[in-house]
Amino acid sequence: MDAQAMHIANGIVDGPVSAIFVVFAVGVLAVCVSRARADLDDRLAPMAGLVAAFIFAVQMLNFQVLPGVSGHLLGGTLAVILVGPWVGALCVSTVLIVQCLLFADGGLTAIGLNITNMALLGTAAGYLLVAGLLRVLPKNPGGLGATAFIASVVSVVVASQGFVLEYALGGTTALSLPWVSGTLAGTHALIGIGEGVIAATTVMTVARVRPDLVYALRRFRKPVALEEVPA
Repeated sequence: MDAQAMHIANGIVDGPVSAIFVVFAVGVLAVCVSRARADLDDRLAPMAGLVAAFIFAVQMLNFQVLPGVSGHLLGGTLAVILVGPWVGALCVSTVLIVQCLLFADGGLTAIGLNITNMALLGTAAGYLLVAGLLRVLPKNPGGLGATAFIASVVSVVVASQGFVLEYALGGTTALSLPWVSGTLAGTHALIGIGEGVIAATTVMTVARVRPDLVYALRRFRKPVALEEVPA
């Protein structure tokens, strides 16, 4: 198992299971494309390009977690806060495909596995937490930063556990599943802390300068009651 990054290499999970997850990933991404059309406008489209470029850049930067073990950001929570879940999943998927094809970062036969874990599970978990937390935390830069930090840590761990399921279905080596799950959870919790700090700093900065560009603030803003609307 590659301990240096979350990308799954060729041969870690067998062919039939890898193929099933390719089909699954393509199906879910097709839904994302359909739903993203309703969100994309003159404001969100340029932001989506910036988010994808930012995630690509930060994923190229590894940071130390433990001796001999390093990791990188996934970017799912950052993406859903800035551009929403559907566009966010597409941004992360695009980054993963480019990294696989141009830099051999993650196996080609494992592309469905990697997209499922990082682009789909990671963004879904991040979005659900963001939606829940922003209903109780202040919808200001501070509250958004706390939301980004918590959701980033949890979403990274959830994404790592996606591999545990895939390995249980088609792992090609005889590793103990509890050991795999515990090792990945512990390591990626530390990675998530690093991701949370960067995501929180980024979204707080954008929220202070251009809050209208933050999808989460627009999506979960408090509705104005009729009696509060001036005549």
